[in-house]
Amino acid sequence: MYDTNNVFAKILRGELPSTRVFENEYAIAFQNIEPRAKTHVLVIPRGEYTDFYDFTTRAPHDVQTGFWHAVTEVADALGINGNFRIVANTGAGAGQSVFHFHIHLMSDAKFKTDF
Repeated sequence: MYDTNNVFAKILRGELPSTRVFENEYAIAFQNIEPRAKTHVLVIPRGEYTDFYDFTTRAPHDVQTGFWHAVTEVADALGINGNFRIVANTGAGAGQSVFHFHIHLMSDAKFKTDF
């Protein structure tokens, strides 16, 4: 069951601050407050999806497509295209700590700040 009080739900509603680097109708991206790489951005879909399986089974096709296009746009905007990795933890045993589907977009390249 989706917890509407999780930290990412609060960020989506504007109840908690975040350093946003991108947003559109499908997703928002913001800097991770505990980065594990020079560039470490979280990309989250708009909508109540707990994890990868929930997102891929319940989100409409256009929402899924829009989300993955947003991930590409974020990488391009940050100037890390061709030099990044995507991580999506699914389940507490795999390290997921916030149960709102999200991906970690990480790169050893420092992101551009002029966007």
